[in-house]
Amino acid sequence: MFEFLWNFASFIVALGLLITVHEYGHFWVARRCNVKVERFSIGFGKTLFKTYDKHGTEFVIALIPLGGYVKMLDERVDDVAEEDLPYAFNRKSVLQRIAIVSAGPLANFIFAVFAFYCLMLIGQTHTKPIVANIVPDSIASQSALTSKQEIVAINDEKTQTWQQVQMALVGLIGDDSVSISARDVGSSLVRKYTLDTSAWEFEPSKVSAMTSLGIEPYRPKVLTQIAAISANSPAEEAGLKVSDHIEMIDGVEVKDNWQALVSQVEQHPGENIQLSVLRNGQIQQINLTPGTKDSDDGRKVGFIGVSPTAEAWPEQYLINVQYGPLEAIGKAFDETWRLISLSFKTIGKLITGDVSVSNLSGPIGIAQGAGDSASYGIVYFLGFLALISVNLGIINLLPLPVLDGGHLLYYVIELFSGKPVPEKVQEIGFKFGALVLLMLMSISLFNDFSRLGQ
Repeated sequence: MFEFLWNFASFIVALGLLITVHEYGHFWVARRCNVKVERFSIGFGKTLFKTYDKHGTEFVIALIPLGGYVKMLDERVDDVAEEDLPYAFNRKSVLQRIAIVSAGPLANFIFAVFAFYCLMLIGQTHTKPIVANIVPDSIASQSALTSKQEIVAINDEKTQTWQQVQMALVGLIGDDSVSISARDVGSSLVRKYTLDTSAWEFEPSKVSAMTSLGIEPYRPKVLTQIAAISANSPAEEAGLKVSDHIEMIDGVEVKDNWQALVSQVEQHPGENIQLSVLRNGQIQQINLTPGTKDSDDGRKVGFIGVSPTAEAWPEQYLINVQYGPLEAIGKAFDETWRLISLSFKTIGKLITGDVSVSNLSGPIGIAQGAGDSASYGIVYFLGFLALISVNLGIINLLPLPVLDGGHLLYYVIELFSGKPVPEKVQEIGFKFGALVLLMLMSISLFNDFSRLGQ
């Protein structure tokens, strides 16, 4: 229940903030173009709160937080008094209308730059992209790429962290080949490896890009010393304690081999097992009955409800990414542009079929992402806000008539033809756009609910 409330609250904060930024972009430019704004609404439906400014604009917070709008004076929508005609949106030049409509997505991009700027100033410790293992018979195994190498570039795009490697690889889905530049840890000699990705397929919602290629990232060894115990778990009921070191299960040695421990426990759901535990220098025998849960493939497996400790990261495998006030500006623009480029590439590959529509996420997926990132701290939440802000801006630029991009398309046609698009054509376009948007939202929601069941 707490997880649901946390995710929901994080979702409301994130979406409310980004919608406000988007609509404020429209609002600010409309005011500069001398257009009368009648309402600035965050959310739809029943009004929860409203107030007015000195210009008579009504500011509203509504019940359903899945969007917002800026209502401007417009003869095409309502009757306009003679004295107010100079302030109507439809009476403005086509360039002014283009500026007002494009200001929303532009505001989202500017916010992403701001979020990345704050993130760069605060700084964050990342893990370097060190390869721990190449999975046999995988795509990566067909190249000469080996373990204990650091990936320094993907298709000549520099990569300092695993996050950058992941983003670079996601943008290459559907390509026939991928170039990976890597060097041995501690060496300056860089070698280039080419991976044949013509048969590369994976689902980003289930597995990372590098894992799907057969590249396993380095992680410190996970020990069988207990770091945390879940409340009301089989481990707590059996009397296990934090710092206990599990060395054997039913006579099978599992000392400092977390996967072996997990395997042994999973094989005995609901069955009594005996643990040999090192506590305060003494070996103790503890009887325990694992609980039962469903695995990803539908099997019944055992669990005991403990989290392990891990060895510390080697200092040479870590990198602190932090910049000064001036340098952070350029880096923030670079990261925002990288996200924008990746998003457009992904949309293009959705259209061509290189990326499956099963990877689309809706409000539930966004809520889970918001909750997870917020739980990790302000730096992760800022990164999440930047990502969603860029995506919100790009989605609104799609040439669907119900979105900002659709309006921009009509105004660009008007700019070059010298006359507005006929209202009947616009009406057909709005219906088509609404149908496509409804279809995409339905697919996204279906994907969200499908993932909840996994």
